[in-house]
This record gives sequence, structure tokens and C-alpha cells, in this order.
Amino acid sequence: MIAIVKYNAGNITSVKNALERLGYSCVVTDDKNLLQQAEKVIFPGVGEASSAMNYLKEKGLDEVIKNLKQPVLGICLGQQLLCTFSEEGNTECLGIFDVKVKKFEPRLKVPHMGWNTLEVQNSELYNGILSEENFYFVHSYYAEVCTDTSAVCDYILPFSASMQKDNFYATQFHPEKSSRVGEQLLLNFLKL
Repeated sequence: MIAIVKYNAGNITSVKNALERLGYSCVVTDDKNLLQQAEKVIFPGVGEASSAMNYLKEKGLDEVIKNLKQPVLGICLGQQLLCTFSEEGNTECLGIFDVKVKKFEPRLKVPHMGWNTLEVQNSELYNGILSEENFYFVHSYYAEVCTDTSAVCDYILPFSASMQKDNFYATQFHPEKSSRVGEQLLLNFLKL
């Protein structure tokens, strides 16, 4: 079973539809037991960091997510919440990745919205994906480049387009909205 974490953050339907197009069934849930029993967990999100973290804490999902042993994929806000701290609402996050999330300086248009390429450093998520491929981004906050960075994107400055640590994987971009390459990345995750 593939579980998608339900925590009042948007974009869950897009992720569910993408998985179903790939032939996988999934459940959208905030049930602790279902999340712990799932074969894979996807932690998507479009929204605001502090209200999302408040919901996770109210439901006890913050501790559940931190202690998951199966592969977990954070997407967009999901990636940011896996970091230690976000400037958005001065939010203490889950702390999987030891890095802060900062707001872009508006030297270019913010939010960073649209297609961009990555410099992949190392991750099985990118098997079969060429380095010049484009992925779809929509975000005003970014995780700094750190030891857990698995791909870098450059918009205003270099930032973590994806990260990986132990069983936790995360992307700032939206694989569910990134056409064929996004589907390939999701498939690579589902086959871990």
C-alpha cells in the first residue's frame, strides 16, 4: 500500500492521480497506523509551513513521520517540512535534513514558478533521467544546499532541488506536474 499523508496541505489530488496513472493504488490518510504499515509514504504539500506543522503536531503525525522506516518522499512543502527550520512563519520543522529553509530574495520573480533543469549529484531517484531534463517548480522558499542535497537547481542562487538521507527522499519540484520525467522519478521511488 502507498500512503499519501493528509495534513490539510494542497496538491494531494494531483499526486494521487499521478500514482494511479502509473498503475498504483494509494490511500490518502492521517491515520498513524496506516502510515506506519504502508510500503511507501508520500508527503506532498502546497501551503504554509507553520499551519501545516501545527496540523501535524495536533494529530501526532510529526513523531510518526520522523520514525518511519520505509521509503518516504517529501514533495515541495513536504521537503521543506523535513528540514530543521523554515523562515515561513518562523517554524520549527521535523529535522530529518539538517538545513534551514529560507525565503528567496526577490532579485528575480518570486515565487520561482515554471520549468528548470537540475544538476544531479547522486540519487537512484534519477535513474533513466537525463541531466538536461526540466522539472516544474512553484515555491517562494528554498532549502539551502547541504550534505543531504542530491540535486541542485539554480534560481537566484543554488538551492536543494532534491535531498536524500537514509529512507527519506525529497524534491522541491513537483514530479506529479513534471510530465514524463516526473513520472519516471515517481516510478523510481515506487520501485525502491
